[in-house]
Amino acid sequence: MKTNANIIEQNALRYDWAKLISPEKLSYIMGNPPFVGQAMRTKEQAADMQDVFAPSKAGGKLDYVAGWFKKASDYMLGTPVCTAFVSSNSICQGESVNLLWELLFSEGIKIQFAHTTFVWTSEAKDNAAVMCVIVGFSFKDRANKRLYTNGSYKTVDHINGYLNPAPDVFIKNRSKSINEGSVKVVQGSPPADDGKLLLSAAERNDFLSRYPELEEVIRPFVGSREFINDVGFSRYCFWFADKSPANYQHIPELLERFNYIREYRLRSPVDRIQKTANKPYLFTQNRQPKTDYLIIPRVSSSSRRYIPVGFLPPEVIASDAAVVVNNATLYEFGVICSNVHNSWMRTVAGRLKNDYRYAPSVYYNFPFPNPSDEQRRMIMQTAQGILDARKLYPDKSLADMYGDAMYLYPELQKAHTINDIAVMRTYGMPIRETTEADCVAWLMRLYQELVQESQERE
Repeated sequence: MKTNANIIEQNALRYDWAKLISPEKLSYIMGNPPFVGQAMRTKEQAADMQDVFAPSKAGGKLDYVAGWFKKASDYMLGTPVCTAFVSSNSICQGESVNLLWELLFSEGIKIQFAHTTFVWTSEAKDNAAVMCVIVGFSFKDRANKRLYTNGSYKTVDHINGYLNPAPDVFIKNRSKSINEGSVKVVQGSPPADDGKLLLSAAERNDFLSRYPELEEVIRPFVGSREFINDVGFSRYCFWFADKSPANYQHIPELLERFNYIREYRLRSPVDRIQKTANKPYLFTQNRQPKTDYLIIPRVSSSSRRYIPVGFLPPEVIASDAAVVVNNATLYEFGVICSNVHNSWMRTVAGRLKNDYRYAPSVYYNFPFPNPSDEQRRMIMQTAQGILDARKLYPDKSLADMYGDAMYLYPELQKAHTINDIAVMRTYGMPIRETTEADCVAWLMRLYQELVQESQERE
């Protein structure tokens, strides 16, 4: 470098970059903007984002790093300048793709090259690691784009906001599936009780030893953590949805809990929770199915190839830390268990740190196949094979079976492979030639078709 660097100490999102150097004199911008999650921003940083994204309100929900992408795009307008930033991978996941990339693409920005998620270990004493991406973008489009993964790259025609070589799609929150006739999906029931409707196994046993009549109103209670990690049940709850609490008025410990919940809800800043204070013996919302249901953990480790899902009876209460699929059959279970659905989930779901965060919209936007009767029967058969393989290890949790050592459960691995093949064949995907990126690109094209059909029906 023959020239000296000019360092300006300013707020980069407030400062006019053109005062440092005119964009007409510049070829590239490179940087590593600060990683600050949306929930961790200071008031000043939140104000920065509102200013950068105005008049759009997208800045209110995006991580702080996204401000540099918008600021650079505004600066580059009308020039061939190309910018590349290292960023936390949150900007290419979940709702951020809609908020950031749909806006930038509408203004003419194109992603020219990218590196998908990688771990960047810092030099700090605590050796903190951040899940990062690199995105290069400009207004001047290039014919051949490079998409890097695990140190190698492939040349592609297009890179979308999910850093996938697929069409530009923006997955929206939906209240119903894009698949006509699909089963209903909701989050489980929220107690909003500060823990007073919930019981540990020891507390349950203590209550029942003194008040055996409580047997009919104490149910197993399962969220993501319990479903994945427990063998049997470790948590329970009071469930008065179909019982009169007046029949238990003689139990002082129960009344004490109800009075606490009532006061707790009255103090809530959320109006809908305040309105439930007069029924402190009930969960704030009852979404519990009346029949057997499929449970999907809302949070699951990103180290797993498959999210562990399974069936539960209606007597087991699903918390709002889980997603519930009503009236699900072995067919839905087989498709959701497949590598096809898990590839989609890994691309479009949000994250909690780097753990997968499943939401009903992941399911509602997922393009199911259109199977023949024989294909449907085959998937139901392979899905049952997964359940049968799990039964071979009755003393093992799903965390054990679906962890890093899944190879120790060869029957389960084989059952999943057979199910994967059955599902891929239903889509018409080539079995050996289809990579995960190819699979997601296939699904995104199908998603576009289904969205168009859905709009035509409406």
